[in-house]
Amino acid sequence: MLKAIKTMYLFATDWDNQSLAFFKKNREAITPTQWAALDKGTVGFEGSIFKGKPDWKALMARPAPSLTPEEQSFLDNETEELCSMIDDWKVREELKDLEPRVWDYLKTKGFFGLVISKDYGGKGFSAQGHAAIVSKIASRCATAGATSMVPNSLGPGELLAHYGTDEQKNHYLPRLANGRDIPCFALTSPQAGSDATNQADEGTVFKGDDNKLYIRMNWDKRYTTLAPVATVIGVAFNLKDPDNLLGGGEDRGITLALVPANTPGVDNKHRHRPPYPFMNGPHWGRDVIVPVDAIIGGEKQAGNGWNMLVDCLSIGRAISLPAGASGLAKYALRVTTAYAAVRKQFNSRLADMGGIQEQIGKMAALTYSLDAARMGPLQDMDLDETHSTRPAVSSAILKYHTTEASRVIADAAVEIHGGKGVVEGPENPVSHLRHTIPVSTTVEGANIMTRNLMIFGQGVFVGHPYVLKEMKTVETGDAKEAGRLFRLHLKHAFTNAARGLFHGVTAGYLTSTPEQGPGAPFQRQINRMSAQFATLAEVSMALLGPKLVREERISARHGDILSHLYLASLTLRRFNYEGSQKDDIPLMQRAVQHHLYEAEHAMEELIRNHPSILVRGLRRIFHPVSWTDKPRDYLDKKITETICQPSATRDRLTAGLFMPTAQSEYMTRLEKALNIVAEAAPHEATLARAQKKGLLKKDVAFVDMVEEAADLNIINADARDLLHRAQAARDDIIKVNHFPMEWAGPAMTPGNSGPANDSTRHEIPQQYPRPYNP
Repeated sequence: MLKAIKTMYLFATDWDNQSLAFFKKNREAITPTQWAALDKGTVGFEGSIFKGKPDWKALMARPAPSLTPEEQSFLDNETEELCSMIDDWKVREELKDLEPRVWDYLKTKGFFGLVISKDYGGKGFSAQGHAAIVSKIASRCATAGATSMVPNSLGPGELLAHYGTDEQKNHYLPRLANGRDIPCFALTSPQAGSDATNQADEGTVFKGDDNKLYIRMNWDKRYTTLAPVATVIGVAFNLKDPDNLLGGGEDRGITLALVPANTPGVDNKHRHRPPYPFMNGPHWGRDVIVPVDAIIGGEKQAGNGWNMLVDCLSIGRAISLPAGASGLAKYALRVTTAYAAVRKQFNSRLADMGGIQEQIGKMAALTYSLDAARMGPLQDMDLDETHSTRPAVSSAILKYHTTEASRVIADAAVEIHGGKGVVEGPENPVSHLRHTIPVSTTVEGANIMTRNLMIFGQGVFVGHPYVLKEMKTVETGDAKEAGRLFRLHLKHAFTNAARGLFHGVTAGYLTSTPEQGPGAPFQRQINRMSAQFATLAEVSMALLGPKLVREERISARHGDILSHLYLASLTLRRFNYEGSQKDDIPLMQRAVQHHLYEAEHAMEELIRNHPSILVRGLRRIFHPVSWTDKPRDYLDKKITETICQPSATRDRLTAGLFMPTAQSEYMTRLEKALNIVAEAAPHEATLARAQKKGLLKKDVAFVDMVEEAADLNIINADARDLLHRAQAARDDIIKVNHFPMEWAGPAMTPGNSGPANDSTRHEIPQQYPRPYNP
């Protein structure tokens, strides 16, 4: 108590200096590497949630997402052709790699240079264009998706574009754009996993006999995508300069360099075996000698590697992983809804069963909001003419929630398919989906770390209207500015507290929304919860101070609230820019209700588990009433009825998905079966009514019942033929691949018969390779 009184007295008598001292104390708890991450990020709509007042006007005024004619052409032609070339079963089970012709196509058609400027021979595509291409490829083949992601994400190309010297750009970028060089980037090592700054790999500056400066590098890296086939390797390492030859001290810190893979001492011809087969492996450097000019950006960027990585990381995280998750989700939803409409059990379609409707409703809602939310940071980047946007917070939200959503969607798809979803085979469409999830949830910041440390931990500085500015006054020593900011901060905090309490009691009904319609009630709830979230964030910062970073689960729940409010808001925006389609209302409601319920639940859990007794004791002050419920069952039923048949909503949900056309493709036949079964549905209803009236025999085969109905003129000849075609399509779709006992997967001997379904057996080519043995 005495300490509190003393603090109040000091602030009362010397507000400005005490404010600066207070900020300095909190700034000292932030490490240099943490500060680098905080100082690089920018915010979009999520910043207004931190303010407690979502900026609906600005959000809804944004143009609808769109591609340039050149990007659309590339998506419709080159990307379509690429996807048509890929046999995913062959990639996964035979080659454990892409076919050579696919590699050649990726290189020669510019898939590795999507984001490289046209000045250097690249495509120069926007973030939206880049994401659309990656998503379509990923919907066809996860291996191809990962292969196309890496050169266009965090790696040599992105780093060179932002930091490279003119000489480096002129040499490498054209070679990367046309595939002459295949890049990889190595950050992770045995000691440096999620703690990427804990680099044990080193490079030492020395002067050669020719009087030029070189670096002797030694590294031990792992989990590097494309490393086994890379021709140029980006390496993060600690740079040592014992003789101070560069003039910046002996220990320069994390530095990034480009090393040709054929440099003596480099060993990169090894592979890991991730759940699905893409080129990923360890590599080592033993006394590798490169010129100092190999540092990305030259000598002036020595020791600046961490800042460079943080600057570029959020760009890739906002594009590649959400795009891949979207491709998986759309594919899973498309095949699962068709299968649920075609497959019958207990004389009913799967799609008519309540338990299946629950899963399909969940899949559809997550796919809808996932695709809506990822457009936020993409447009943040594309609409910024200065190209300075670094969506740190929204990219972390998307990285975590899109990959977690894809996990839920994949699991639901497998469960609905039952046994067909469990066993592997080219005619079994979803079992492999689960294999891709562990990779996406682990790379570029493991999901556990992203949720517990990054979303709120970074957002509270970058997204808050005052905190980062306050911390920067410590660098300038401007006490007057510190005092001014602190006054504004306190005013902001008390205003939000009052608004949060008032809106909490009134359920947000008195808050303003830019328009009326189906989304307006949800906007009011988001307004209410944003004010409550902002208040809880202020209280946690005030009571816990620097310790908030170590209270990981408290930070995670703050992040959950922020994330779900952001996802709900972007979902409402999608409904708006797609024309507020009447048939999409249940889908929008199901998606938004899910996110609002999760946000409210996280708020309750945050208060209940808060380390401060003040927060727990004043629970009903911070969160007076809970106003949200889980989505209602009838929404799942409506959604399932709409998308388990050919419909505009179904097509909008899965737009951008690769749709094969070859009759040999399972998905082609599945879509055809859906159309036939939908056309035959009224005639099947006629048979059911006739059977109920006793006009047709019960407990007879379907084909016999159809013939009997035709003989009795219950149906005409066209209906009879249609019903037979529908049954034949069903029989084809429900077949499951099986294998002879001697077939043990990729290790089988040439000449053995390969995968078969209930009617067809395929011969395996003689060149079928043995598995990779590390």
